Amino acid sequence: MKQIIQDLKNGETILEEVPVPMVKSGHVLIKTTKSLVSLGTERMLVEFGKANFIQKARQQPDKVKMVLDKVKTDGLKPTIDAVFNKLNQPLPLGYCNVGEVVAVGKGVLEFKVGDRVASNGNHVEYVNVPKNLAAKIPDNVTNEEACFTVIGSIGLQGIRLINPTFGETIVVVGLGLIGLVTAELLLANGCNVIGFDFDKEKIKIAKAKGIIAVNPGEGTDQVKFVESYTNGIGADGVIITASNKSNEIISQSANMCRQRGRIVLVGVIGLDISRADFFKKEISFQVSCSYGPGRYDEEYEQKGHDYPVGHVRWTEKRNFEAVLSAISKGTLDVEPLITERISLLDYKKIYGDMKNSKSIASIIEYNITEEPKSTVEILEKSFEGKQGVIGIVGSGNFTSSTILPSLKKINADVKYIASSGGLSSTIMAKQHNIAKSTSNYQEILKDEDVDLVLITTQHNMHATMVLETIKANKSVFVEKPLALTNVELEEIIEAYNKQNVNVSVGFNRRFAPIAKKMKKLLGSDNTPINIVATMNAGFIPAEVWVHDMEVGGGRIIGEACHYIDLCSYFTGSKVKAVCMNAMGTSPEENTDNASILLKYENGSNAVINYFSNGSKSYSKERVEVYSQERTLVMDNWRKLKSFGFKTKNNISSKQDKGHYNQFAELIKHQKIGGTPIISFDEIINTTRASFAAIESLKRQEWITLK
Repeated sequence: MKQIIQDLKNGETILEEVPVPMVKSGHVLIKTTKSLVSLGTERMLVEFGKANFIQKARQQPDKVKMVLDKVKTDGLKPTIDAVFNKLNQPLPLGYCNVGEVVAVGKGVLEFKVGDRVASNGNHVEYVNVPKNLAAKIPDNVTNEEACFTVIGSIGLQGIRLINPTFGETIVVVGLGLIGLVTAELLLANGCNVIGFDFDKEKIKIAKAKGIIAVNPGEGTDQVKFVESYTNGIGADGVIITASNKSNEIISQSANMCRQRGRIVLVGVIGLDISRADFFKKEISFQVSCSYGPGRYDEEYEQKGHDYPVGHVRWTEKRNFEAVLSAISKGTLDVEPLITERISLLDYKKIYGDMKNSKSIASIIEYNITEEPKSTVEILEKSFEGKQGVIGIVGSGNFTSSTILPSLKKINADVKYIASSGGLSSTIMAKQHNIAKSTSNYQEILKDEDVDLVLITTQHNMHATMVLETIKANKSVFVEKPLALTNVELEEIIEAYNKQNVNVSVGFNRRFAPIAKKMKKLLGSDNTPINIVATMNAGFIPAEVWVHDMEVGGGRIIGEACHYIDLCSYFTGSKVKAVCMNAMGTSPEENTDNASILLKYENGSNAVINYFSNGSKSYSKERVEVYSQERTLVMDNWRKLKSFGFKTKNNISSKQDKGHYNQFAELIKHQKIGGTPIISFDEIINTTRASFAAIESLKRQEWITLK
């Protein structure tokens, strides 16, 4: 299928061939018939992509600070690699999609195959959309009209926030697509509506709809015009739908308001607010968040948990339905806003010169004749008879920034890369000369050429995919963690014992050159040692999926397991008991500020401090090892200092966390066999120790492992 994307590195807008996504649980798969180009929003994205690196940096000063902090801790090259990797990830364009449901996911009861729906899907022939981000289209509403559903919902949410009453005067600043729809909905609400814009054609359309439309470019003073129209009272409210970096708009909006007037920002403007403008009149100001309540809420959008109508009357989905109802009843007339219609293949007629486009609403028309394919061939390549042929499941940032560059250096044979949406895997396949991109990872499991599967998906998918891979009689490497529960772990152990395959987990730290040097210096005499390891992990907001125990498993199971494995590597022993204490008076099981104590079978002790409340400008990782009146100190995988050794063993080098060595050893083992890169028993012991840490926190006692 074809999809319009934006290359953030060079600014080019591309029509990419990608696999059709597989319908997911709680989602609907839509075959697109029409989509609408939101010129204001999409123009900003396209122009950002075309900007040079300095211009991009100026537009995102907060990101620049993050980059500078990373340079201090990780070094220049890893930081540059991370920045370029981010820019290499394409941006799907579009969020006003209309089409026909061709598949429904598990748990979806509101839709059936054949339903016409409007959604916030991209400009793409097939799109997978959560059920709470789609709405059925009334029979008397055309596909073209339904394309305005999401745009209308953005305007409607701004109206709901400004809370107008019948007869009030509301000003709309900016009569672009969202502004015109907002103004018309305000008229339907019984308001007097004044609209300002510098475009003569938009003023003409607005006047035809009964809006008091004014072009300030013709000499009208906006503030004085509003004062005159309201007999000196001022506007009851102002909705800003303009896109302009100037601070003048917010100042003018305040000045044209009455005492205790309201301002709601829907667009993007300069926000250097003057206190004096707001102070005397006690003006309220609020920013509208997209389509309405539920937006960016993982529970609502991705998990499909609706808000009770008695508590949240208007969610984003119910706003979609309200707009469609307004179009159906003729209250909202969107037909005059359509200024051009083009086919998907002619997309450059819109995106070629968006900066100078005078169009208001552009409709993209789809004529899909090809059968949907879940796998796209990127290049012809034979893998017959080869060992160590890889299929990768998951194409997130870690795959792009770390795994694929490492595999490329090794010259590994990668036949597949899979992603649920198909886009990211296709881009990565082209960048790294991978033969096939797929949205259906089952294709990898069926392919007899593939004997090693790399799994880099969200944590809750790991155990299931590992089980399926083992049962397909293929070796598997999975990024940590191996599993999230003891039940999952026992199922993996049972399956592993029935097959002659290798199971590896991405505990890469033990493969780092500095870690190998430390292990050599410590010797192999099994003498007990003391370890103090600190992970200055950094803050992650509570709503991010890693904190969800059912999805990410929390950061102790999901990330601190790295250091449990590293400590086991240094001790040469297995964990026999675990105790964890966490910060706070009543810490939750998904805490990310905790100290983990480990007792080892050979008498070694380790303390892992996993903290998220430290400064990002301080080293992210530090390990101290004490043994036989000697001490080793590792700083952020860049430096090693030794104390008490007969010879100097200090190291200062570029940061290396062991990923390359890990994959080099993994591929070598897959091709010629021998000892696994990490024994299965060690992997199980580390996984159980991470579970025991959470159990210890709950029970407030030491937990002994099986």
